This record gives sequence, structure tokens and C-alpha cells, in this order.
Amino acid sequence: MTQEHSSQSRRGADERRRHIFVTGGVVSALGKGIVSASLGLLLKQRGLRVTHQKFDPYLNVDPGTMSPFQHGEVYVTDDGAETDLDLGHYERFTDQNLAGRNCVTSGQIYDAIISKERRGEFLGKTVQVIPHVTEEIKRRMLETARAQDADVNIIEIGGTVGDIEGQPFLEAIRQLRLELGHDRVLFIHLTLVPYIKAAAELKTKPTQHSVRRLTEIGIQPDILVCRSEMPLGEELRRKISLFCSVAPEAVIEDPDSESIYEVPLVLHREGLDELVLAMTRLEAPRKVDLGSWREMVAMVLDAPAEVEIALVGKYTHLKDAYKSVVEAFVHAGVVNRVRVRIRWVESSRLETESPEELLEGVHGVHVPGGFGVRGIEGMLRAIRWAREERVPFFGICLGLHCATIEFARNACGLTAAHSTEFDPTTPHPVIDLLPEQHATEELGGTMRLGSSACDAVEGSHLREAYRAERIHERHRHRWELNETYRGRLETGGLQVTGTDSERGLAEVVELPGHPWYLACQFHPEFKSRPQRAAPLFREFVRAAGEYRDRVGAQQSLLRASTED
Repeated sequence: MTQEHSSQSRRGADERRRHIFVTGGVVSALGKGIVSASLGLLLKQRGLRVTHQKFDPYLNVDPGTMSPFQHGEVYVTDDGAETDLDLGHYERFTDQNLAGRNCVTSGQIYDAIISKERRGEFLGKTVQVIPHVTEEIKRRMLETARAQDADVNIIEIGGTVGDIEGQPFLEAIRQLRLELGHDRVLFIHLTLVPYIKAAAELKTKPTQHSVRRLTEIGIQPDILVCRSEMPLGEELRRKISLFCSVAPEAVIEDPDSESIYEVPLVLHREGLDELVLAMTRLEAPRKVDLGSWREMVAMVLDAPAEVEIALVGKYTHLKDAYKSVVEAFVHAGVVNRVRVRIRWVESSRLETESPEELLEGVHGVHVPGGFGVRGIEGMLRAIRWAREERVPFFGICLGLHCATIEFARNACGLTAAHSTEFDPTTPHPVIDLLPEQHATEELGGTMRLGSSACDAVEGSHLREAYRAERIHERHRHRWELNETYRGRLETGGLQVTGTDSERGLAEVVELPGHPWYLACQFHPEFKSRPQRAAPLFREFVRAAGEYRDRVGAQQSLLRASTED
């Protein structure tokens, strides 16, 4: 292909590409990420190539150094980017992998601009928000969609309309519509229609004010998605349409759902995907087929059985800190035809309260990732209880570290064993920094991050779960099992069943003879999907179900013998 033909082909693809912007008003946490992900699923089901981007207005370069209490979970992509948790929603709903370029922050934008200025790339000009910041924002929107060959790029603007830090992003998308035209740029605005109990009414005024703030910026939304506790009704839709200058059919109701996986079904029933196609004059190759998705949702909502898993963590009063873990349990429940009920156990409580009191009756114990010494001794007590009581146990990242420390102390006689993260002077550092981390001074983006290969030992739970000799999972850690102690631990009975394919680092440990005891260094929750559960979560939940049945049978026999 000649350079001229290549350029024409690219221009043709650019002209066919659509950019859909999702903004939010009134309050945060309305679910822009779920709406964006749901629309992505619906358009992908129609045969369109879809990608997503999240633009966050905070000045951090990425959320990697932010507290879970500030930001929730840090989601990691295959290429090692630490991103917003909404990328997890995008990947789960569309069942496709995204990259670091799909998550952009003000910190990245300003860092790029200042670097260019220092190199003299602005030729002596005064560097300003308009045009330089807005041009950098638009460039990243367009280039990512082009690089990922998307028919549709769904772009979520973080924060709430009216936030001062979000203004450059809103100005950028206003400009983009002027440049590309109405057919190629669509604005969806998500607002709250609150129910006032004292008046027994839904109120539209917050939505009106939110749309007014947008129009003052120069953006007239094409579609309004209205979050509410109950259906809007036709009269309320007409009122919102009249006062917000939006067509009545473009007022989409999004009432509270029991599961986030119901939202695509609700939005499709409301006609959102049809409306998007009509407004952007985009032709889809086929009709949407949500049959298998409906079956999955039905199992989520009405599974015939239940298992209870104790999630022993450091951030349990902020559920978003474990968002991917929670969703991975939902997915594992679907494939095992059970509802997974999570018992949230703050690990620090186990330092003063007995495991028997807090964990009695659960069918499995899970210790997820985290950082810092708070609550570690409680995690160790929970893991010891699961090991000695033969309750299924599954640890991830920090969960592997704690499982190693607990076993070294209580099964190998290394009573002072610890991690150098928690006790730099421990005489038995069974968990230590990765070699390359010793010289690291900057914290942001310097951990072992992203996807890498792991070899599974034949006959292990790991190998059986993945049904493969070599697997690929995503990582986010600085500390690892210290190879100096590997022989001592294996002699004691804790077997390394997964090793890094290139460096031989311990990735997975198991306890032969225990019904199901496994801890991994990587984060399998990041690749779990609603219709394709992460293998280790799937098998852990299966083992929890078997444990439930076994305990139930024993209790039935005991009752029968007592009655006799």
C-alpha cells in the first residue's frame, strides 16, 4: 500500500470512528463506570470494535501511591499500568484487555506538557490551559482510539460537573465536538433523581442544575441517564426533557439494581444502544444477543445454593478497595451455581478476638492483597485457623506473604520469622524485597507490575485449575518469598507449585494433604470475567462448597446418632 493510500485509509477510519463521552453530575459514585462499561458491552454485542478510556482530573500521575481509603482498588493492566478501578469494569463487561494509555490523569497531562516546555517544543510561546492542556487531552483521546482500531471510543470523564479540576477535560470535549461534528461525538450525562421520603416524590431539580452547569460550559448533553431508587414515570421524563432540552426518548432511567450485571439489560430495555447508533449515524453489523448474559445474571440473582467466605483484610469498611476480588467471587459463584456470601472480617479484630468467634461457620478463608503492618498478626491467626481446622484457604499477594510467615513460625520452628516490610530487623526474613527493589527510591510505578508467565507443577491445585503447564497473570508487589528459606519451608511441608518462568521466583505455594490451601503472588482477580471466572477463584469456591457439604453431612450424622 502506498503512503497516499495508507493516509487515505487512516482518514477513512478516523471519519467512521465515534467518540462517546460520559460525564456525571450532582454527586459522585453514581455509576459512570458501570454505564460506560454496559454501553461498551451492548455495542460490542452488535459487532462493533469498542475501546474505553478514563480521564481522571486528579494531579497524581496514577493511583498507585494513593491510599485505598482515598481511591479504592488500584487496577493493573497487562502492560503494568496502575489504573483506576473503572478499567476493571470496562474489561469485565467487554471481556477485552486494555492498556495504560486507556487511563489518563491530569498528572500525566501536565507532566507531558511541562516536559515539552523544558525541551523548548513550544518555541517560546506562553504555555496555557487553552490551547496546550486541551490539545494534549484531545490528542490522547484520538490517538488511543486510532491505535486500538476502535469503531467507538467510550470516554468517561471522572469527577462531577462543576469541579474546578475537571474543567480542562470538559473544555477539551466541547472543542472536539466542534472539530469532529455532531455525528462523531456524543454526550451522555449521568445524574441523580433523588427520592425525597418526606414528600414521597422524585425530584428533578438536581438534574436540571447539573445540565445547566454543563450548558454554561458549552456542552448540551444528547442523552441523560437518570439514576434513581425507582422508575421515573412518563410525566417525570417529559419534565426532565422539557427543562433540560433533551428528547423525551433520550431520558433514560437507571434505577437501583441488585447486581451491576443487570445494568446492561436495563439500559438495553431503555433503548440506549439503539439511541446511540441513531444519533451517531453508526451502522452495526448485527443485532444484540444478550441471551447468555441474561442466564449469567439469573444465576447471580437466584443461585440454588450458597457458600460463605471470610474475607480477612485491612480495608474491609471500604468495599471498593477489594472491587475485583468481590467481582471474581461473583463470577466463581456463577460457574459453581452458588451465591458467594462474603463475611467481611477486619484483620485487626483478630488480634484481640479469637478466630473461632469471628470465623466460625465460614466455608473458606480468603486473605487478599495489601500493604503495611496494621492487622498482619490478625491475618496470621486467621490463616493458622484455616490450616489447622482444614478449612479451604486462598491467599493473594499479601495473603501469600502471611501464609509463608505463619507456616514458618508455627510449622517450621522459625518463631521470629517475618517480612522485612513489617520488621526490617527480623532474623528470619522469609519474605524479602525483590532484588531490584533494594535500590528503588521512587514509589510510583516502580513495583513489579503487569503480566508475566508462571510454570505450574504437575498434580498441583494450580495446574488442575488452569489446565495448563504455563499461565500468565498480573502482578503488583515489591516483596516476595525469600529463596534462601524455600528449602526449609518445603521440607516442613509447604510446597512451591508455581514459579516465574524466567527468574524461577516462587509464585504459588500449596499445602499437600489439606483439602484446599493455596496462596499466589500474582493477582488472578484482575483477569476474572462474568462468563469466564478466574480459575483459582473458581476452584476455591468449588472447594468451599465441598467443605460445606462435608460439614453438613457430619452434622446430620451427629444429629441422627443423638436422636437414636
